[in-house]
Amino acid sequence: MLQPSHSSLQVAAVPPQRVPVRERDQDTPWHTEAVCRRDEAGLFFAPSKEPTAARLSREEAAKRVCAQCPVMVECREHALLQPEPYGVWGGLTAAERRVVLARRRRRDLELKKAAQATRVPAAS
Repeated sequence: MLQPSHSSLQVAAVPPQRVPVRERDQDTPWHTEAVCRRDEAGLFFAPSKEPTAARLSREEAAKRVCAQCPVMVECREHALLQPEPYGVWGGLTAAERRVVLARRRRRDLELKKAAQATRVPAAS
């Protein structure tokens, strides 16, 4: 998959306009309330050999749907934890999710190093 332009990464960083979240039964999976369940799956997943301009347009349309979804955060976290290798999930493309995962790995490594540096050696 081609890397997204910087502008699409900036769009993903803009806080979405969330619809009010109502209480959900804990036994009900998050995806049952996903707005994308009512849309065509083709909006969220690329057809083979899709031209770049068409891909960017389709991804932006999918992100607009995600921005109105009450379970966008749950969807995004699902895609990051799996990790889902294709499609738009939780308002992020696969390339954008790879960036988020790399940043999380770097942050976790920095936190681990900081924790090790602040440990006091045990007295003998």
